[in-house]
Amino acid sequence: MKYTFTFILSIGLLLCACREKDKEYAKTGLAKFDSKDYKGAIADYDKAIEINPKDSKAFYNRGLAKDALEDYTGAMADYTKAIEINPGDADAYYNRGSVKSFSKDYKGAIADFTTCIEIDPKEADVYNSRGAAKEELQDYSSAIADYTKAIEINPDYAKAFYNRGKAEYK
Repeated sequence: MKYTFTFILSIGLLLCACREKDKEYAKTGLAKFDSKDYKGAIADYDKAIEINPKDSKAFYNRGLAKDALEDYTGAMADYTKAIEINPGDADAYYNRGSVKSFSKDYKGAIADFTTCIEIDPKEADVYNSRGAAKEELQDYSSAIADYTKAIEINPDYAKAFYNRGKAEYK
């Protein structure tokens, strides 16, 4: 019985050490990202994910680094994995929607922006981005509605005013 307890205690301590190591890699990845060392950040997030493959933030942050390097396919895969692990991550939906929009998958972008809004309906940027995707599909009345909502949330949002005026002109 004593050996079983010691073995279980040893496994528990090992798991705690691994959890701390993945947090360490995540912190150094963030520092590298902040200093624009995106490849270094990706390497650290790779290690954090290897240790803890259920860390949605590590996938999300690695997606940001890939996005910064214009690896949009890789970024989309990481945002998707972050969403699979944590379906309530509004930021992952927003960024995946932005990548889809950049890739001209406007319907997919609108779906992601809509989910983001369902999770967090108070972000003007999301309405503005969804409006831009709708405008690309020539759905001007819906785009204007989104730009108007963005302005209601943030009355100083000049880009939303500009986009709304542009859509109204078409």
